[in-house]
Amino acid sequence: MRSPVSIIANNAPGLCIAVLLALGSALPAIGQKVAVMTPVQTPLATAYSARLSNALTTHFNILDRDMADAAFRSVSINDPFNLSVEASKNIGAVTGCDYFLLLRTGTLRRVSLNRPDYFEAFAATYVVSAKTGRLVIWKLKKAESETGDKAEERLLPSADVLANEISNELPKVANAESTETEPQPLEEVPADDTPAAKNFRAPVPYRRIAPENSTLAYLYDIRATVEIRVDLDADGKILRTEIVRWAGFGLDEAVDAAVRKMNWRPATRSSRTLPIRFFLRYNFKKIEKE
Repeated sequence: MRSPVSIIANNAPGLCIAVLLALGSALPAIGQKVAVMTPVQTPLATAYSARLSNALTTHFNILDRDMADAAFRSVSINDPFNLSVEASKNIGAVTGCDYFLLLRTGTLRRVSLNRPDYFEAFAATYVVSAKTGRLVIWKLKKAESETGDKAEERLLPSADVLANEISNELPKVANAESTETEPQPLEEVPADDTPAAKNFRAPVPYRRIAPENSTLAYLYDIRATVEIRVDLDADGKILRTEIVRWAGFGLDEAVDAAVRKMNWRPATRSSRTLPIRFFLRYNFKKIEKE
């Protein structure tokens, strides 16, 4: 279920994380430090993190865990899997990393009409840029079996595959960020009861399109808030969008696609159109079907 679209004047920073493992890249294309996080400490999370770390040693230099833990404790935490870009930048600053990996693991009992009940173990991995705060890579690995223990055992080898995928994709992300230019400064939607709000009319869509809760988010019972920044020109054309609070599980893509499909009436001040930057917030939660 989605909340109605709402324009907000500011994007409040979110909060962050749990256990960190900083990596020093041995790849010339990256030359960056990366941190790996396991916010919820379970036997599966610990085992998967260890397997992933071992697989990454062929590409990265794993830094001391105690140092990472100390850096983590200096940062406030709210929902580590639903961070704002500002919170993500803070994580990078206190850890000294350029990218961090956040691991979310679990074991679920699944019910099917076509087969006996079974268990699914999964690991969702968020790769976040400390420079931009963006979620730059998102991966989901899963394994099934008749028992939870066997499903978890079958999941662990996917950490090796994941390490290879990240090692191949992260250099491309780093190269793209190195050539990215800063967005053009734009006026933002003013707060109510301020001088800038006088005779100001905020942009509104001619037709509202609600982003759909993704199948993945529904299957994994994801409750999250996604916020997007929109740059609109004086004609109501979208110049640029950026997810400034991310959630993974296909929700970020759903929000961006819905916003871009809308036709927008431009912002005005004293009846004159003007370019504007504004933020939209969408709340997602799972609603069981009756």
